[in-house]
Amino acid sequence: MDVLSLNPARFAKTLRDDGVGLAWVAHLNGHLQVSHAALDPLKQYFGEAISGYASHEAIFLRAHAEHDVLMAAFVHDTTRGQGAGGTRLWGYEDMRGFLRDGLRLSQGMTRKNSLAGLWWGGGKGVIGYEVGVRFDDRTVRDSIFNAYGAMMTELRGCYVTAEDVGAFTRDIGAIHQTTRFVTCIPQEIGGSGDPSPHTARGVVAAAQAALEHRKMGTLAGKTVAVQGIGNVGGPLVKYFFEAGVAKIIASDVSAELVEKRRKEFPADKFEVRVTPRGDQSVLAEQCDIFAPCALGAILNPATIPLIKAKVVCGAANNQLDDSNRDGAALQARNITYVPDFLVNRMGIVNCANEQYGYATPDPAIERHFTKGWDYSIPRMTREVLDRTDRDGVHPAAAAVALADELARAPHPIFPERSRQIIASLTRSG
Repeated sequence: MDVLSLNPARFAKTLRDDGVGLAWVAHLNGHLQVSHAALDPLKQYFGEAISGYASHEAIFLRAHAEHDVLMAAFVHDTTRGQGAGGTRLWGYEDMRGFLRDGLRLSQGMTRKNSLAGLWWGGGKGVIGYEVGVRFDDRTVRDSIFNAYGAMMTELRGCYVTAEDVGAFTRDIGAIHQTTRFVTCIPQEIGGSGDPSPHTARGVVAAAQAALEHRKMGTLAGKTVAVQGIGNVGGPLVKYFFEAGVAKIIASDVSAELVEKRRKEFPADKFEVRVTPRGDQSVLAEQCDIFAPCALGAILNPATIPLIKAKVVCGAANNQLDDSNRDGAALQARNITYVPDFLVNRMGIVNCANEQYGYATPDPAIERHFTKGWDYSIPRMTREVLDRTDRDGVHPAAAAVALADELARAPHPIFPERSRQIIASLTRSG
């Protein structure tokens, strides 16, 4: 049986039928080890460059007891602290896609958290199911997320989960019923609330820093194109106008959302249209800044030649289809790209330290938008772009190098704590 060709639902059923409980692949004493022989194909796959495996400390897997879903926690690097990152509920064609997503996204969280100055490592949760299956039934959803919370408790805190694609605040509440190792909990029980406005403010701060680096002045009088005007894109339009932007051209696939935003902003400054899925015409608008706030992989060989903006700075995740190829292509066209994992940090910043409480206004949040803190978005943006000029690399490569440097700083109070937990989990089976 080719395990990697199975979809996660089938693999979960295989584990359940074989009586496998918590399973793991872990990097121990310089070698990859597995808890069960059924995971040997995964260990072999992690040796392939295409997998995205990057010395991840551990991958934990568990089949749901009743439903055909595979629950996983990917822990990349816990030098700075416990692995932190959201959990996504998503359909996958096969285990390769499931594993690639978890490996890539958890490494991305290590980098995002380190650039943000957070004392957290990188982790990611993935709950995988068969493509085409829907989880609209509330009882089923609660069962899945309750079980995922129980898995977090089983992992003893080496990974702390949060909200991500396919999981909503109520789902996080269901996780919280069975574990303490979760953030982004509902606001009515002490959670941090919607991070979208903060994320939008981060985009504006980074865009301003990029303009300064290019000696293009301030946002005042500039034209901005925004792709996606949902939870982040909508507030982003507001904050751009507050910063003095003269005109915004926006697009979205939702006619309802377009109509809503059209009523919120002045028609002489705000041009918005509905575009079908796959339509990338907004990239070709004459503008100073292009802000992608919808799908990932939007910057690729087909779209980069269309871009007329001098700066690309948005909130969408994984904007470069291929980091090295497309980062270099943007640089070759003299387009300044601000890496998304630097710009869109405020989701994790907003919720990661919920346990420390809140102030209004909150200095722990506000410092990310100022120039006075070493890890702020403006300071980090300028540092990355300065390194780009100094080292002759594109901004994505410069940001990765800086993030990896910062990720090597050990947690000042509990160094090695999560690694100790992982080691104990592997010893106890």
